[in-house]
Amino acid sequence: MDQIFLLSPARCDGVRARQLLNPAAAFELAERLRGREGAPLGEVFSFLSGLYFRGKLSYAGAFGRRAPGTPASLVITTDRGLVPPEHAVWRDDLIAFSGVDIAAGDARYVTPLRRDAEQLAASIGAATRVVLLGSIATGKYADILMEIFEDRLVFPIDFVGRGDMSRGGLLLRCVREGRELDYQPVVGAIRRGRRPPKLERPR
Repeated sequence: MDQIFLLSPARCDGVRARQLLNPAAAFELAERLRGREGAPLGEVFSFLSGLYFRGKLSYAGAFGRRAPGTPASLVITTDRGLVPPEHAVWRDDLIAFSGVDIAAGDARYVTPLRRDAEQLAASIGAATRVVLLGSIATGKYADILMEIFEDRLVFPIDFVGRGDMSRGGLLLRCVREGRELDYQPVVGAIRRGRRPPKLERPR
């Protein structure tokens, strides 16, 4: 079965974002973000979010399945809709991302996300599974996507009750072990649950 992953965005207004946007920052990623070629969105969000986004990106790369030449993972952005993780961004893009409140249902977020999700839904086969790697506890991602993909939209069952760091660690462990998680449709799912036991340290 073909499947495509939709990755929730990193926070663009936190401490790491301020470090990256500092005009005097001399580390490589900050310099590339200010440079002519920019930096890949996936790499930038991995820096901003740390373990969680790195886990999502690695997991999607390992288990995404689509026809050659079509992306098997797309990143949800605050004002650009769905964007491939290798897409280049610049400092001004990150500043624009930070100015949109997705939790408030800002039209700058909702309109392009709905547009791209509808285009994606029309371009994939009816059997293609769409996996949301992001929180379903609130509706800021899930509600919009669920309207469009209906029961094709699924999420990892093991995400329920886990925090971001735990999810990132779980995803990276699955990649190392070559083990894909179980999914269930977002439609009708229990969105909040008890916190599961901590992950055991890898041997």
